[in-house]
Amino acid sequence: MDNVIGLEIIEVVEQAAIASARLMGKGDKNEADHVAVEAMRERMNKIHMRGRIVIGEGERDDAPMLYIGEEVGICTQPNADQICSLEELVEIDIAVDPCEGTNLVAYGQNGSMAVLAISEKGGLFAAPDFYMKKLAAPPAAKGKVDINKSATENLKILSECLDRAIEDLVVVVMKRERHNDLIKEIREAGARVALISDGDVSAAISCAFSGTNIHALMGIGAAPEGVISAAAMRALGGHFQGQLVYDPEIVKTGLIGESKESNLARLASMNITDPDKVYDAHELACGETVLFAACGITSGTLMKGVRFFAGGARTQSLVISTQSNTARFVDTIHRFDAKPRSLQLL
Repeated sequence: MDNVIGLEIIEVVEQAAIASARLMGKGDKNEADHVAVEAMRERMNKIHMRGRIVIGEGERDDAPMLYIGEEVGICTQPNADQICSLEELVEIDIAVDPCEGTNLVAYGQNGSMAVLAISEKGGLFAAPDFYMKKLAAPPAAKGKVDINKSATENLKILSECLDRAIEDLVVVVMKRERHNDLIKEIREAGARVALISDGDVSAAISCAFSGTNIHALMGIGAAPEGVISAAAMRALGGHFQGQLVYDPEIVKTGLIGESKESNLARLASMNITDPDKVYDAHELACGETVLFAACGITSGTLMKGVRFFAGGARTQSLVISTQSNTARFVDTIHRFDAKPRSLQLL
C-alpha cells in the first residue's frame, strides 16, 4: 500500500491545502473547509483504490462529501470491474480532516493543515463525533507517562525521560474553559503552557520531533482528530493515549450530543462496551500498515503554509509510514499554467 498510493496521498492533501489557502484570512471558515473537501475528494477519486471513509466530515453535519461510509477511489465507481481487478485490491479505510483548523485559515493564523490517515480495512478506530481526552509525548516517554496520572506526575516523568528540568518543558493545551484547572496545574508544576485556539493534530505529532520545543499535548479535543493523531504517532514511535468523553458537563463548550445518557447509548450502538477505556496509538490505528499525510495550509511548527506566486504555488507536506518506518518532508512547486517561468524559491 505504501508503494502504490504513497505519492498520491501527498497530492490529495496538497490539493486540499491549496484550495483552502485561497480563502486564508477572508473570515469564512465554512467556505475554507468546503473547498478543501471538494479538492480532496476530487483527487482521491482518481486513485486506483477501493477506499471507505471511516472518519470524515462529521456525523452531525449531514455532509454531502467525504461523509462517514462514503466510498472513494476509481475502483468504487459503477464501471469499476472494467478498470480494476477488484479481487487483487486491498480495501482501505480512510480518516480525513481536509481543513484541520478552519478558524486558523479564516483568520490567517498559524497551524492549519490538510490531513488524512489510511490503513487496510478495519485498521482505524471508527471514532464517534465526540470529544476525547488526549495525552501525547515524545518517544522517550512512551509507556511511561499515563493519561490516568495527574499533569504534575506526568511532567515529573517527562522531565526524567527527556533529562531536562520541568521548567524547560512546554505543554500545548487548547484554550478552552474546560482546561482552566489543567492550565493552572501545569504552570504550578513549573512547566510552560503554549495555548492554541485550534489544530491539536499538529501539536500532537510535533511532540515526536526533536527541536519543535513541544514536549506534550494535554487536554480534551475532538475524537476523530485523536485517531488521526494516533496514526501518525504510532508510525513515529511517540506516545499517544485517548479516552472518549461522553459527558457534556465535562466538555462545557461545543456539541457532544443531547445528554450523557444518549451519548452512552450511542457508544453502545457502536459496540463500544467500555466507554471509559483508555486507547493507545496501536488500538486507535491497529492496521498492519498505517500511512499519515499532511500539508500545511498556513505555516506551523512542522511545515510552511501554501505560498502562491505568479502561475503557481509552493507547498510543504509530511508523509509518515509504518511500512517503511519513515517520515518524509516533501517540498513541492505546483505550476498552474503552461507558460515557462522560473521556479519560485519562496
